[in-house]
Amino acid sequence: MQILKNIRVIELGTYITGPAAGMHLADLGADVIKVERPGSGDPFRAFKGGLYSPHYQTYNRNKRSIALDTKDEDDLKVFNELIAGADVFIQNFRPGVADKLNVGEDTLRAINPKIIYCAISGFGQSGPAKDRPAYDTVAQAASGFLRLVTPPENPRVIGPAIADAITGQYAAMGILAALLERHDTGTGRRLDISMLEAMTHFNLDSFTHYFSMGEVMGPLSRPVVSQSYTFECADGKWIAIHLSSPTKFWEGLLEATGKQELNEDPRFNERLSRIEHQDDLIEIFTPVFKSESRDVWCERLLANEVPHSPAYDSDEALEDPQAKHLGIEVSATHAEMGEFRTVRPPYSFDGEAAKTVLPPPTLDEHGAQIRQELAQRKAG
Repeated sequence: MQILKNIRVIELGTYITGPAAGMHLADLGADVIKVERPGSGDPFRAFKGGLYSPHYQTYNRNKRSIALDTKDEDDLKVFNELIAGADVFIQNFRPGVADKLNVGEDTLRAINPKIIYCAISGFGQSGPAKDRPAYDTVAQAASGFLRLVTPPENPRVIGPAIADAITGQYAAMGILAALLERHDTGTGRRLDISMLEAMTHFNLDSFTHYFSMGEVMGPLSRPVVSQSYTFECADGKWIAIHLSSPTKFWEGLLEATGKQELNEDPRFNERLSRIEHQDDLIEIFTPVFKSESRDVWCERLLANEVPHSPAYDSDEALEDPQAKHLGIEVSATHAEMGEFRTVRPPYSFDGEAAKTVLPPPTLDEHGAQIRQELAQRKAG
């Protein structure tokens, strides 16, 4: 499933946004060459004295690594040779840093006019905030998203680095669009994308509610309207339920839990009333779900066609029969680092999923190989 097998990407990215964009393209078959600082590589490599952290592994599978210092004359020559044969360049530096590293757009476009130049930033390439440092939490907050996932009680930042990951995904989408256009025009594009812009677009629903209704959404706005719940079961495991609007799902929940009498309660016998009194429903159903194990509840809810799922932790999710059927977990063996386990890309093309994965490279693992390829191209 190497859909992008004829596309070469040069990634000079660190941490998450740039590497995530490169990973998405690599997952689709592109030859992604990760250019890293000699000696230390991508700062995300560092972990307990090593250079192969779980953070680094997450966003750097299916890539090749070469160590180059673009401020060094000889290394810059190698880098420029890579650019000459590349389709895409990705960097995620603050505005102005790329030029200091000799990898600005004008420099690279002089070498390869058709290249797609992708520059990822925190707040954009211009404006009063362009030089502000930005990490995941900062972008979530600036986009209005963080307030939607902040617990109303005991407020604190929770969850994964979603702004970083989402920005990388949007960047990959923009790159694919530019490649598609270049196929017709022969002209490369510069793609600028900031974490702020990516996350505000991802947060589009809350802005639409504000623009159209004057409603400022909060962390409970969507789960209340969608009638979403999560409950702890007798075995200490959790289950999630999403009733949405069809009445049959509410009635199925009552049948599964033996709480049909709630349909006679004016607080709950209509959807809008259930929305208004969700806290009361949570109070009623919390002890109910604690009376049986999660497996029992899943069986009962399934029998009554209630949309639900076990609320898995990461050590459980891939053991689910459906996840196993789909072959979501894949693995590969690295010559030095041993077994690498990961989650495959979500795509299936013509009914076939991409289940072959290359483990994340060690620093400069492919340096000699890439240099040899460049020499062969010169000789040819």
